Parts: sequence; C-alpha cells; structure tokens
Amino acid sequence: MWFDAIVVVAKIAVVFIGILTGAFVLTWVERKQSAIMADRIGANRCGILGIRLWGLINSLADAMKMIFKEDWLPPKGMRFLHAVAPVFAMFPVFMTFAVLPFGPPIEIAGRTIKLQILELDIGMLYILAFGGIAVYGVMLAGWASNNKYSLLGGMRASAQMISYEIIIGLSLIGPIMVYGTLDPGQMVMAQNHLLWGWLPKWGVIVQPFAFLLFLPATMAETKRAPFDLPEGESEIIGYHTEYSGMRWGMFFLGEFCEIVVLAAVLVVVFFGGYQFPYLFDGKEILGQPGFHFPWGAYVPLGEWWVFGIRILSFSFKMLVILWLQMQIRWTFPRFRYDQLMRVSWREMMPIALANIAVTGVIIMLLNR
Repeated sequence: MWFDAIVVVAKIAVVFIGILTGAFVLTWVERKQSAIMADRIGANRCGILGIRLWGLINSLADAMKMIFKEDWLPPKGMRFLHAVAPVFAMFPVFMTFAVLPFGPPIEIAGRTIKLQILELDIGMLYILAFGGIAVYGVMLAGWASNNKYSLLGGMRASAQMISYEIIIGLSLIGPIMVYGTLDPGQMVMAQNHLLWGWLPKWGVIVQPFAFLLFLPATMAETKRAPFDLPEGESEIIGYHTEYSGMRWGMFFLGEFCEIVVLAAVLVVVFFGGYQFPYLFDGKEILGQPGFHFPWGAYVPLGEWWVFGIRILSFSFKMLVILWLQMQIRWTFPRFRYDQLMRVSWREMMPIALANIAVTGVIIMLLNR
C-alpha cells in the first residue's frame, strides 16, 4: 500500500515538474527562436555574477518580477472571480496530462509500474472534457474585470476555443476508430504494430488528414499567434488586460504549459507515443528485447536499454512538436477574427466530417 502511494506521488511530481520546467524553458526558447529567425541576438542581458546561460537568466528574472509585482484589482471588479480565473486557466492543463503515458511500463521490486498517472478506458473523452474547462478561465477573467475591452477579449476567447475544440474532437474520432479504443495507453500500444510488415502504424500514417486538422486546432486552442485574437495587444483588447503580477503570470505560464501538454497529446495520438520504430521489449516479440528489422536483422538490447530509448523517443518527439509550434508562431501573421471563425466552421469542419466518413467506409471494407 505504501509502495503504491509512493509510486503515485512520484509520477505526479514528475509530470508536474516536467510541465512547469518545459513551460519555463519555452519562454526562453520563444525569444531565442524568434531572434534567430529575425537575425537578432535575443534575450541576453540578465546574469547572475556574470553568468547569463545564453539568456536563460532572463526568464528567471521575469518570474521574479511577476512574483514581487503589485497584485492589482480593478475598483469595480469581482474580487473572488478575478482571483479564481487564473486557476481555471492552469488547473485543466495539469489534469489533462494525467491520462497520457509518458513512458513504457517498468518492473520495480517485482511490480509492474505504468508511467501513466490515471488509466481510463475513456481517456480521450477525459482530455476533451478538461480541455473544455479552460474556457471558463478566460471568460471569467474578462467578466470579473468589469472592463468592456476585457469582456470582449473573453467573448472572443470563448467563441474561438469552443469552435476549435469541436475540430479537435472530430479529428480525434478517426484515430479512435482505427485503434478501436479511447484509452491513450492502448493507442500507444496499437501504434507499435507494422503496416505491410515494414511501416510503423503511427497515427500520422493512418490518419494524415486528422493530424493536419488537429495541429492547427490545438494551436488555436492555446490562443497563440497566429490565433491570438483573444489577446490582441495592438487592439488593446485582451481577457487579462486588468491583471498584473503573478495572476497575469499564471495566464502567461498556463499558455506555455498548454503547449507542452498538447504536444504530448500529439505525440501519443499521432507519433506512436514512446514507441520507437522496430524496437520491441521482451513481452512483444519472442521474449527477445531489441531491434527487429523487417529484413530479418536483429540487434539485441537489454530491457533497460529499451526503456531508456523509449523515454528518449517520447522526449525527442515532444521537442520536435514544440519547435514546430514555435516556428509556426513566428512565421504567420495574425488572422482576422472573421477569417479565424470561417476556417473552423466552413473549411476544417467539412474536412473533419469527410475524414470520419471515409475512415468508417475503409474500416468496414477491410473487416469484410
């Protein structure tokens, strides 16, 4: 009993620290990547005893500034709702990661430990449910500020997030149909099979259109450029206009945490999760862990080597997705609001529905 409790606490700590660390580093990556794309130096001024760590200390200085900055409340704002809105923005992000497997099962002290906090048969529905709660945070922020510009930003945010949550849900139906499960852990296991004996059965291979819909929809869900209409700094409209100090920092940090979590969802659903092509553990092929290539070659590896490679595989895939999101963020200009909504309802939704229909027909024909 104590062993199980320690394992659960350890997994929660790893996920919590990992998400916060990833979000912290992303604040630096965004500056440096945008600087490289614009042929600039980027953040490099702050330092501790002359140590600047390539500008990473700037992110630490920003955090210290937000912690000690005055926490201001609008005179006619709603104190309680104004205080809890940032919590609603961050809480669902951490809860979403609870059902995502971030590594393969491992045996310790004769017990099999799954690197997944919560195992649910309806894990994908769980992700969509908690993703929808984030809408309350931005809407409450705009409403509780008692500011018409903040309210307008909150309304923009709620309309945008609801519109693209529908696209996210529809784009996930295709992979769910292919793998026949709503459990993210089982979806990862299903992606360790091969198509035609040589091609990894990853979601991006069997559901390419679903991936092309899911990626921009998740970026719109995070309210990041080119989908940052709810903030619209140049228009002085933003749901967190009346926030300062660490409460504003929670919204800011929550966006980066959301980027990390959605990158993990993309990896789990479309890129095989922690799976590595042609790498199998002892329970999957003839009790022989290692690389089993389609042309018959075999490279034996110890179980711990297989475990380490799979952990690195999951981490590397996440880094690539995070880099891609940053690249897109600094490449395209902001959409107009009418363009943003038209893309969702009139262009992406018909494609998502057609993908579901075609997927259903193909599965029906293959199962005859």
